[in-house]
Amino acid sequence: MKEYLLTASHVCKRFAQHTALNDVSINVERGKIFGLLGPNGAGKTTLIRIINRITAPDSGEVMFCGHPLAPNDVFNIGYLPEERGLYKKMKVGEQAIYLAQLKGLSRKEAKLRLTEWFERLDIMPWWNKKLEELSKGMAQKVQFIITVLHAPELLIFDEPFSGFDPLNADLLKREILELRDKGHTIIFSTHNMSSVEEICDDIALINRSQVVLSGGVDEVRNRFRNGTFQVVVENGAVQERPELYTIESVNTLRGLTTYQLRAATDVNASQLMAQVAGDAAIRSFSETMPSMHDIFVQTVSEANHE
Repeated sequence: MKEYLLTASHVCKRFAQHTALNDVSINVERGKIFGLLGPNGAGKTTLIRIINRITAPDSGEVMFCGHPLAPNDVFNIGYLPEERGLYKKMKVGEQAIYLAQLKGLSRKEAKLRLTEWFERLDIMPWWNKKLEELSKGMAQKVQFIITVLHAPELLIFDEPFSGFDPLNADLLKREILELRDKGHTIIFSTHNMSSVEEICDDIALINRSQVVLSGGVDEVRNRFRNGTFQVVVENGAVQERPELYTIESVNTLRGLTTYQLRAATDVNASQLMAQVAGDAAIRSFSETMPSMHDIFVQTVSEANHE
């Protein structure tokens, strides 16, 4: 049975004439990475601000660790906002210690943990530098460390890879996955759908203030399967059979021909493969699963045209 660290039930929030959240409900499973997705202005940041008790919902309820979200719960939440908020004139190490103390750590414990993290992310030489002397990527590493330092149960990362080069983005992904494996629960908000496929267990897609899609990543992708297959053959040519499949594209390179096929309704992979095998020698055969990017675009486009 699933155990939820955080649930939001029928949350609504209005600002003047704008409805930011309209009857939004999400369930964040303990020890999992939950992707909070949506276009700009959809309501994601408002929901994150409610979870952090920066603002309050007009109606609905947020439960945390089995009880209504309370003021002291913020000490058990780490939040990395998209808009970073460190002090540019302060030295990196002292600033990190100060912010860690605000989260309840003693100065001694803060310095001990910070030293370990700074060495781990290879930024120890910047301890006595002012933040304004750091590159954007270095500054984001510092803020990431400050976010996770007090080891909260819930971590919220809003576009954590923004500004990182591919190597450092991969480094941060590994750290986030390790935090999950150690039992932390993570809410991950991003526009990068490839990152969602790589690290998220579950997702909720918010569009125009409402949840329009939710579920496990694998389950959602299965839900959007459209019967598309890729087959690579040699020594022959695949013939189109409209009652079984249509050929959507053909590409020949170095003696191998790649076909993109769309199966007819109720035709399974075994039937399709058996028919193709009669035409040519199959080198590879695989179903083309929809990407989270394609699912995002399709779902938002359909919702906007309803």
